[in-house]
Amino acid sequence: QSNNRSFETLLANFDFGHLSDPFHPSSPPLYQAATYLQESGSEYDYARSGNPTRTALEMQLAAIEGAQRAFAFTSGVTALSIAMKLPKSGDTVLVADDLYGGTVRLLSKLKECQNLDVVVVDVCNVDAVEKACASNPKASLFMIESPSNPAMRVVDLKKVASVAHKHNIVVCADNTMMSPYLQRPLDLGIDVVMHSATKFLSGHADVTAGVLLCNDAALAERIGWLQNAEGVSLPPFDCMMLLRGLRTLAVRMDRQMQTAMEVARFLEDHPAVTGVLYAGLPSHPGFELHKTQAKGPGSVLAFSTGSADKSMAIFKATKLFKRTVSFGSVASVIELPAIMSHASVPHDQRTRLLFGPDLVRISIGLESPEDIIADLRQ
Repeated sequence: QSNNRSFETLLANFDFGHLSDPFHPSSPPLYQAATYLQESGSEYDYARSGNPTRTALEMQLAAIEGAQRAFAFTSGVTALSIAMKLPKSGDTVLVADDLYGGTVRLLSKLKECQNLDVVVVDVCNVDAVEKACASNPKASLFMIESPSNPAMRVVDLKKVASVAHKHNIVVCADNTMMSPYLQRPLDLGIDVVMHSATKFLSGHADVTAGVLLCNDAALAERIGWLQNAEGVSLPPFDCMMLLRGLRTLAVRMDRQMQTAMEVARFLEDHPAVTGVLYAGLPSHPGFELHKTQAKGPGSVLAFSTGSADKSMAIFKATKLFKRTVSFGSVASVIELPAIMSHASVPHDQRTRLLFGPDLVRISIGLESPEDIIADLRQ
């Protein structure tokens, strides 16, 4: 199915095949049941181990990401914590130097309780990637993200995967910022893809969910076992909500991305702005690389003002933007990463990545470009 139908068709009119209800509904029904009668050939027994609504969601997620298997979890951080259980005790985990703040916070604790050695790598420097892989013989997992959040650094996914695989290291890429509509890391050699489905996949800020996807059968078996054994699968109602949100992913992202480009150009020309971080601008250092691995820059961008006080004033003065963490919703969102989403990232690491207390991150929603720009201008 995924080989001969467009991405948009797979979103809006997915064929769920054998999951069709006897009454043939036009949308996958909600199976809000904890147990299932054990008749001959029954596919389900207990909701933690399997649910038809979750199966429908995981089937569709796998199809649009180009994966053999997809696994839905209760949050993005839950998906991350499951990925972090793939290494064995005593292994080394290589991590990009610019990751989601929750990832940094989780790693700071997991490295102690799981006896993991965590090594931070400048993933935009190929020599640094090669050195890290070669000098850490116990490395078994490499966590990356492109574009990164919030510094918007573009990582050569294919190159990192190629180098890591020479040393038998599994590469996990967080694709939340792009979604499978704009970027499919598995096609570039990545082993495991992660999403906080709370963001673009849901698109309405009304579901908390996470996803892991892969093609390798052994990895899929391990992830599926952990999903079941730890009881962290996404509940049926949330699966239904996420299935509904997925249907409009392409049209939402097209409109949000179009507006984001207008906003980025406005900010780049504004005298009060000292820098704009957005992979869609030719001035971005990763502009050309990003075009080779993604079909668009997304709708999240960041800008700096040179003054933490000035950025705070902008943050407080906005009327249209919702002042909160997260991104990818139909409503525009504004936040200050240094004191909100990425407060757990060490100060020296934030400084090295050139995002200080004056960095403002915005996620563009479905409001009119004129209203969004007017809100920033005022």
